[in-house]
Amino acid sequence: MKATYKRTIALGALAGSLAFPQAALFAQDQTTDPQSAVSDMEDQLDDGSVIVVTAQGRTQELTDVPVAVNVVSGEELRNSGAADIREMSQVAPSLLVSSTGNEANGSARIRGIGTVGDNPGLESSVAVFVDGVYRSRSGNALSELGPIERVEVLRGPQGTLGGRNSSAGLINIYTAPPEFDFSGYGAFTYGNYDAIKVEAGINAPLGETVAARIDGVYFKRDGFYNDVVNDTDVNNRDRYLVRAQMLFEPSDTLSVRLVGDYSKKDEACCGATFVQPSFAPLARLADDVSPLSADAKFDYPGTATPALTSTANPIIPVLLALGQNPNALNQSTFNRDIYVSQGRTYAGETEDYGVGLELNWDFGGAQLTSITGYRDYSNFQASDTDYTQVDILYRAPGPDAGAREFKTFSQELRLQGEAFNGTLDWLVGGYFANEKLETRDNLRFGTQYGAFAPCRLVNAVNPALASPTSTGCLSAGGRAALLAANGGAGALGPLTGQFFNGLDLLSQVNDVGSTRDVYNQESNNWALFTHNIINLTDRLNLTLGLRYTSETKDFDATFGNDNTFCPQQRALQAATFLNPAILALYPANLRPTLQGLGGGLVSLTCQGNSTSELNGVSLSDSRSEDEFTGTAIISFKPVDRLLTYASYSRGYKAGGFNLDRSALQASPVVGNPAVTGSTDNLQFGQETVDAFEIGGKYDGRDWTLSVAAFYQEFSNFQLNTFNGSVYVVQNFNSCATSLNGADRDNNATTGSCNPDDVRPGVVAKGVEAELSLRPARFFTTNFGLTYADTRYENNLIGNDTGAPLDPALRLLPGDNLSNAPEITATAAVSYTPPIGNSGLSGLFYLNTRMTSDYNTGSDLLYGKEQDAVVVVNGRIGIRGPDEKWAVEVWGQNLFDEDYTQVAFNTPFVAEQQTYSAYLAEPRTYGITVRAGF
Repeated sequence: MKATYKRTIALGALAGSLAFPQAALFAQDQTTDPQSAVSDMEDQLDDGSVIVVTAQGRTQELTDVPVAVNVVSGEELRNSGAADIREMSQVAPSLLVSSTGNEANGSARIRGIGTVGDNPGLESSVAVFVDGVYRSRSGNALSELGPIERVEVLRGPQGTLGGRNSSAGLINIYTAPPEFDFSGYGAFTYGNYDAIKVEAGINAPLGETVAARIDGVYFKRDGFYNDVVNDTDVNNRDRYLVRAQMLFEPSDTLSVRLVGDYSKKDEACCGATFVQPSFAPLARLADDVSPLSADAKFDYPGTATPALTSTANPIIPVLLALGQNPNALNQSTFNRDIYVSQGRTYAGETEDYGVGLELNWDFGGAQLTSITGYRDYSNFQASDTDYTQVDILYRAPGPDAGAREFKTFSQELRLQGEAFNGTLDWLVGGYFANEKLETRDNLRFGTQYGAFAPCRLVNAVNPALASPTSTGCLSAGGRAALLAANGGAGALGPLTGQFFNGLDLLSQVNDVGSTRDVYNQESNNWALFTHNIINLTDRLNLTLGLRYTSETKDFDATFGNDNTFCPQQRALQAATFLNPAILALYPANLRPTLQGLGGGLVSLTCQGNSTSELNGVSLSDSRSEDEFTGTAIISFKPVDRLLTYASYSRGYKAGGFNLDRSALQASPVVGNPAVTGSTDNLQFGQETVDAFEIGGKYDGRDWTLSVAAFYQEFSNFQLNTFNGSVYVVQNFNSCATSLNGADRDNNATTGSCNPDDVRPGVVAKGVEAELSLRPARFFTTNFGLTYADTRYENNLIGNDTGAPLDPALRLLPGDNLSNAPEITATAAVSYTPPIGNSGLSGLFYLNTRMTSDYNTGSDLLYGKEQDAVVVVNGRIGIRGPDEKWAVEVWGQNLFDEDYTQVAFNTPFVAEQQTYSAYLAEPRTYGITVRAGF
């Protein structure tokens, strides 16, 4: 039996049958496996008391690791119903994973810090590794994971061993490895929404030194949204995973594990509903702010009637006149009927495959670990991008629909050993990764854009004159009324006729836009690192780690566009409303209005920098950066069962290119929209974090307690936010001197800071606690509590040169980050008592997650607030002798709590207080039958 255990530990699979992992948590060592650790732990294996992690690149007991880390067993994930990293939030209080318009854009946050938005050019702040192989974006792990041995969630920057792009934390997922015992399993699940899930696998020794296993998962389910117009469902599931592995152990000192997997999704995602006033009671216009003023794009607490979906909002009658079903505007935020434009779809496809090879070789004085990985990930997703029944903006189905492809090769080498009679536990290593990223897009204005867009400007002049079914949104009577204004001089004087010409030109912008935009980015990243534990005494340790990272990104893009109306509108307005000589003929107080109308005509015609002026344009550039990161930890054990520690760590997240043509725009009004030959407007800087932490871990006989207090400062914090028209990518810092409110105004030119006064822009501080109790045999409870005050500093600025903050983000100074609740609590209860002397046993499992209020929008508009919410999952069942079979009834979100993942500005109508929301999943339930041998 001990030989089997040694083999299992050498791979990092320290327990559990292939089909039914036991409640005790054992760890998979994806790194080095010192034989001394094996010897020390073998005697503890039978009672299941040891929890082992590899958070520091070595096999260590969890209570000996001076790092804040959640460890979740495969059985707890299964009982909770978690199939991907998004659902792990239910059992890890500091973790929150959400997805928006495409599951490929899933965002993981730890302690309120994460990467926001749908732009693949921004890398994740939370690094995800599966069996030691890096997944380049956290959304790439939003798929079925199959049998899992354990998951480690490391909180805070992991810049030494985790490397770049782990500035907020790191998720290590360890899949169930091959074993040297013949076994197999199968499971069938049926649930509401016609959910069918089939899982099966087999594990077999192929001799004394070789073992293999294969696992498969198939999942199909109807969607949570009902597309009323096209009579279909959205947010469905149709996916499968196959993973095959082989383990080769020719001796006790050498093990080689080869893992290959393939997964595919053919699903429609992601629908959204209108946010209603009842959901967003704070989303009101201030009494002294006109809905048509420049401030209307920002909402304020007030007493006026909420605009939102009310017909008092002048954009709503326009939508209704153009065919929007009023049910979409009157139903509850959480009514999952959606009204999509006729013929539009959210259909998409995701394909993900790769191989990983891990070698662990103990050659006496040191242990070598090599992890080689290759991943190929591709996704495209069609969409009705305006989320209304009016055809304003869309991506046609096909391989260019918001597509992204990642081809990633990575190689890591680590050498670890001991010196000076065990006083020094040293580790050195190197890392290399090559990532080739291609994104393609075919985003186009819809067939009704030309009818809708002019109404926005007519509303700004006089909403009573808007006639959405007339050319330029003005009827003959409306035009006559404008011409007759001001005693026959026209509402805009001699320019009134030119205003009509601009509206008529805008009305022709239908079904034009991108024919095919292609962005390519190749990243080469290499690093050298060392991580050393110095045992100053038997109870006092010092850990020192340092990493040097160098990265180069090569970028090129080619655009295809057939919007010929944009350059025409640009020329027309340059000769009229935006002509300084003509403007000089008007009173000074009227000139801003005239400029606003001219600029509005250009912006709406060329929205998102969609123009034939870009057709055939190619750009290329390169950027390089390097960074030192590291850690220093002092840990002390005053008694054997108590570990205390204090640490400093520095993390780093790579800069890069904003893969969005709208950022190329030099001016929304005049001039060439593309800065040809330059990508300065596309680039954003690297993000760094300095983190301090103190903590303690107590390992009692029947209980364990971990507590950590943290303080983290982020410089050049990266944010991607949608302002209703385009995505804004910006770095954040703060100014040491007061800006006197200039960071909160509507002026893009005010609020700059002297570069010498630039300070970190985001601070996260708080306390975390985890308590595990085993009060009786077969009964365990786990509790987690996180208080995280994660907020922007006052006097916010843009990048580290002291540039002003973008006005679209003026609500951010001094407020909490989006999706960053201050209080999160989790609890789980598991009871598995024997039933008589029959060999049967029962299962009762319940977990809950509670979060306090938070804002789901990255611009923090009041219409995006989410109230406190409690989500409960449960599972009960009966299991046969030796857990050879089981029947379980389960439910997720048992009380059918309604809450949102992310609320956002409804495209092109957000300036007049209309929001949409991606909803969280409703209650699901079903029955699972399992069997194994």
